[in-house]
Amino acid sequence: MYSERLLDHFRNPRNVGELPPPAVTVEVSNPVCGDILRLSVRFEDAAAAEVRYKVRGCTASIAAGSALTEWLRGKSRAEMAAVSAAVVEEAAGGLRAESKHAAVLCVDAVRALLRTGRPAV
Repeated sequence: MYSERLLDHFRNPRNVGELPPPAVTVEVSNPVCGDILRLSVRFEDAAAAEVRYKVRGCTASIAAGSALTEWLRGKSRAEMAAVSAAVVEEAAGGLRAESKHAAVLCVDAVRALLRTGRPAV
């Protein structure tokens, strides 16, 4: 059974959509389950000022993506580098063992975002 917080993120996802340039946008996928996460971040004063996401996937991936956007807002690139599956899982309200791939997908997206090499302006 999913936690109430996770179900709330699933039923009422936050920050859905994409941001136009100069936002940094990345897309990652899990080849095993087929989930796809597209993450957009607009940086201002070296921190994430605005964050949006789109996901095609399971309940857990939708909820984890929503929770991730809330966690990322206001974070610097250095703070983002500290993200882990456990951080995402906690932000989403916990994940069942068979759903932990959703947190890994979110971490993969943040790592891809940080690899873009674009300046945080």
